[in-house]
Amino acid sequence: MGMLSGGWFHRRRRFEVTAKPNVSRHLLLRVLRYARPYRPHIAGMLVAIVLTTSLGLINPLIFRQIIDVALPAKDIGMLNILALSMLALPLTVAAVRIVQRKLNVTIAEGVIYDLRVSLYRHLQRMSLRFFTNTKTGELMSRLNNDVIGAQNAISNTIVSIISNFVMVVATVAIMLHLEWRLTVISVVALPFYIVILRRLGARLEKITREQRVHDAQMNAMMNETLNISGALLVKLFGRLEAEVAHFDRRAADVRDAGIKRAVMGIQFSTLLGLIEYIGTALVYWVGGLLVMQESLTIGTIVAFVVYATRLYWPLEMLANAPVEFVQSIVSFERVFEIIDLPLEIAEADDAIHLDKVEGRLAFDNVSFRYRIDDAQLLSDVERIGRFASVAATRSNDADRRPNGAPASGVAHQAREMALESVAFRIEPGQLVALVGPSGAGKTTLTYLIPRLYDPSAGRITLDGHDLRNLTLSSMAENIGMVTQETYLFHDTIRTNLLYAKPAAAQAEIEAAAEVAHIHDFIMGLTDGYDSIVGERGYRLSGGEKQRMAIARVVLKDPRILVLDEATSHLDSQSEALIQDALSQIMRGRTSIVIAHRLSTILAADTILVLDRGAIVEQGSHAELLNQNGLYARLYETQFSQQRELA
Repeated sequence: MGMLSGGWFHRRRRFEVTAKPNVSRHLLLRVLRYARPYRPHIAGMLVAIVLTTSLGLINPLIFRQIIDVALPAKDIGMLNILALSMLALPLTVAAVRIVQRKLNVTIAEGVIYDLRVSLYRHLQRMSLRFFTNTKTGELMSRLNNDVIGAQNAISNTIVSIISNFVMVVATVAIMLHLEWRLTVISVVALPFYIVILRRLGARLEKITREQRVHDAQMNAMMNETLNISGALLVKLFGRLEAEVAHFDRRAADVRDAGIKRAVMGIQFSTLLGLIEYIGTALVYWVGGLLVMQESLTIGTIVAFVVYATRLYWPLEMLANAPVEFVQSIVSFERVFEIIDLPLEIAEADDAIHLDKVEGRLAFDNVSFRYRIDDAQLLSDVERIGRFASVAATRSNDADRRPNGAPASGVAHQAREMALESVAFRIEPGQLVALVGPSGAGKTTLTYLIPRLYDPSAGRITLDGHDLRNLTLSSMAENIGMVTQETYLFHDTIRTNLLYAKPAAAQAEIEAAAEVAHIHDFIMGLTDGYDSIVGERGYRLSGGEKQRMAIARVVLKDPRILVLDEATSHLDSQSEALIQDALSQIMRGRTSIVIAHRLSTILAADTILVLDRGAIVEQGSHAELLNQNGLYARLYETQFSQQRELA
């Protein structure tokens, strides 16, 4: 079944960087729910914040006592006590801050750990359709950049808001106690803070959103072009300079956004700092006049100026806090957007787990189309530079392979439905061969069996149970699949094989490798089963990778086997070894094979001939030849040469 099925359509969904995040009560409560397991730590941290803030406010009062009492009275004893107090206070504050920081980090890292695991778990549960419509780099951006942004909200922004709020309230209370007139003068600058916050803060928020979008674009491109397949494609088509130019534009966007954010940030801080200097100058001027009138002591004005200076800093932080918090909410929004995506392949609450599977499989008027709802996708980001259009192009009804790449197809297979009213039955232990033109729907049919997709209509049953009523683990344990494209982790051969059965003993691994005719090759390597296969197994040949895949499924020992018997790109020796291995593992199992070999067709209990998503013929080899239909034509064009060479 090819990508031409259902046609292509283009649509524009530009990500609006000017859109404001919905800082709703619901969103804030949802963020706080992640902090619920850490309530004891939060309580301890709040106590520590109040304690450090209170202790930090004592020093100016000591200054006043020294200047107004100890020095005029020449009281050395009091001076010594006050001086020692000035040493003891910072030591005490430092000790409390260490405890506070530990509690803070424990909360932040714990919440982000929970959030990151929830995000990764949800992504792993998303359907194959989601991954064929989403760039991996954008997912990596959510898991890394946005999670770190969310972490900053918890570890820095929220703590800063609480501590600065306590500082402002306590400082203003002491200032009012010392001199209310100077306090009024000190806080007269607050309206200017609010004006600056509203005007520059909104612009800073917009720049932050732009930076997030550009980061996602750059990450997506790096992920596409710096893996082995992407690098190979770039080299083969001589697109090095073009890709560097594309990356240059994306990196420049990130750079420019970073510069704009930094410049805007320093403008913000500079204007707030200027207001602070004006307020301090007014306090000195009015306070000096009051000292001259002998209505205020020198010690009081010194203490007051220190408090005023300490007031402006937390006020500036509080003025910045909404902007920083909104920036962090942008990160939470992007993370929650993934977690909120509906699961297309969901497990029913009362799902049945099959401990023993016989292998009776039936398709009951199954139809399927490759349509995905916008609600099941991430927000598109604006992509500029690679193509002339900024539109994000997706296929609405298109058939996609697991890696999202178009499958080769023929024009006459283009259609709305990938599969339509497919009905057949497989008894336990039978071998069914799927035959048909490229793009007829064979691969799509096999993807429905392990429930990589759900039918758009009709149902598929296993031992009489609808697949949607079974646990996902039931299918994972009893259905084994060998696809045309073998994926191996950048790890050892042993690790890749153990992925099928983590508890398998070495003897079981070697037995599976023997069946797949790969054991002798492995033992010939310097490190044997500890040899690294490379990125996606690129250190191995195509035949060796396929035999690794066969060994892996043998180790799994599934009751139902689904495989794409693709051998056209292999040499004759590898092909012979793979054919022998497949013939061994199919014995006694219910097997559904996309057949490319005459030997498989002749051995099949039933042959299903697909054309344009429908089963047009079915039966044995002899029966289908006698019908002189599509199968007979395919046999003459595709399989007759194999008969002559046999």
